[in-house]
Amino acid sequence: MAKNVLLTGGTGFIGSYLTDVLIDNGFTVSILSRSARENTSLITYYKWNLKSNYINEEAVLQADYIIHLAGEGIVEKRWSKRRKKAILESRVQPIDLIGSILKKNNKKLDAFISASAIGIYGAVTSHKICTEDTAPANDFLGSTCQQWEKAVDAIGTLGIRTVKVRTGIVFGKNEGFLKKVAPSFKAGFGAVLGTGKQYLPWIHVEDLCAIYLKAVTAPDLEGPYNACITDNTTNSRFSRTLANLFGYAIWLPKIPPFVLRIILGEMSVAVLEGQRVSSEKIQKTGLEFQITDLEKALVSCLD
Repeated sequence: MAKNVLLTGGTGFIGSYLTDVLIDNGFTVSILSRSARENTSLITYYKWNLKSNYINEEAVLQADYIIHLAGEGIVEKRWSKRRKKAILESRVQPIDLIGSILKKNNKKLDAFISASAIGIYGAVTSHKICTEDTAPANDFLGSTCQQWEKAVDAIGTLGIRTVKVRTGIVFGKNEGFLKKVAPSFKAGFGAVLGTGKQYLPWIHVEDLCAIYLKAVTAPDLEGPYNACITDNTTNSRFSRTLANLFGYAIWLPKIPPFVLRIILGEMSVAVLEGQRVSSEKIQKTGLEFQITDLEKALVSCLD
């Protein structure tokens, strides 16, 4: 009988790709959804409502694996106090709810796998290369990721294998990060942000899904793994490469940091700063990234 994987955030950008990958590899998929959806032979939808602290328990109890992808977008809105609270709670609350159901029913999963982010290393730019052993930062992004991963660790105390996938910028066709930035570049108004020297650790969605599949199928995987290409891409390199693909060299001046701080407020650190991050740990498991060239990755994601 096929094993079942329950996804939070399964109808989003990454979740949609991952659903197809899991099905192609012989799994059935369940998805927690806020709205009613029609089941298929391979996908079952269950209701959840975080505002009322509700998850259909059947979804959790029939799962062999759970992959937690849900969470409010980091750069969707300015970071007001209310927005920061929503960003954190949307990541931690589902884990706490799932954990309470597991504990109450003494349910043992084969694994609980959660998204995390390279933001755990902080919104700074330096020559340092961050590994999974690098100390977390104490800024908003670092603190959010620490609390996110702490909730995952609580699942681990139930005797369940846990994996945390610390993700960089994800590239996908007309989705994610590129969906936000490509239109201005396509129109000829691409620009370098800030100094342009900040690093932009990235990964193609197909390689990210391969990491999640590996986390499901390899019982020796446990703990945190960085999910990004270690090629030292900076914002300047990314911006100039994307502009070249649209047939022009960037002509606009760099957008000064103070302008972005005025427009974005505290959230500006998410685009003005960036660390180098090592993916050596996940590659040592035998996983080989398939899309490692920045230009080829961008080409595959554009119309």
